[in-house]
Amino acid sequence: MDATDVSGAADIHRELPVAIHAQISDGFRAKIASGEWPSHYRLKSEPELAAELGVSRGTLRRAMTTLIEEGLLRQVRGRGTFVTSTTIEPAIAQKLSTLSEDFANQGVVTTTRVIECTLIDPPRPVAALLEVPAGGMVLKLVRLRSTESGPVVLLFNYVRTDFAPGIETVDFATASLFGTLEGRYSLRISSARRTFSAEAAQGDVAELLQIAPGGPVQYLEQVTYLSNDKPVEYSDVWIHSGRLRVTSMLSRR
Repeated sequence: MDATDVSGAADIHRELPVAIHAQISDGFRAKIASGEWPSHYRLKSEPELAAELGVSRGTLRRAMTTLIEEGLLRQVRGRGTFVTSTTIEPAIAQKLSTLSEDFANQGVVTTTRVIECTLIDPPRPVAALLEVPAGGMVLKLVRLRSTESGPVVLLFNYVRTDFAPGIETVDFATASLFGTLEGRYSLRISSARRTFSAEAAQGDVAELLQIAPGGPVQYLEQVTYLSNDKPVEYSDVWIHSGRLRVTSMLSRR
């Protein structure tokens, strides 16, 4: 089933003595619990969902209200309805800049090693977050960024190729991802949602960042949106917290 398809999720059985809105809630709840709808996944609009399920908007809204009250969904005015995160995420207002831009602004010299740059069928959670059309491909870009002190950042980026055809031919050892999207493809990046957490380094993350297995590493997850509110890029980023600190300048108003 396509990641954005809901027709099978609700399993509506009109002959059962269970209210239709309750069946819809149960179906959506199952999708969230299974991870098919990951944190920050944006649901289709109410008219689209109601049409796919064959129910009235009132019935759909009652089902969604139940999940909103349970804390599983949240509505953002002008943006839509999203699956909530399972962790507490304080809203941190800051300029949307990339690590490479921050390094350059601070005069820090870095080198970038491209580990992988290929087109792939996206993993189900990535496809859901990026709203990739059925059968769509994404660019998987894996890079290791280092300073003179050693590796500092490991980046896994997934980019919608329908917005950036041919992006897999770019030499990302020297080119920046956002710079390519904005310059070569004239895409207007307007916002992103970032989630920070602390993790214990394991496997390739520990090896590539030269951290002892189980050592602390800062993890960043990001979904990047264009000015038309379409998601264009998803990233997993691991930061060597012993070599790089993330600082935010915040304003009270």
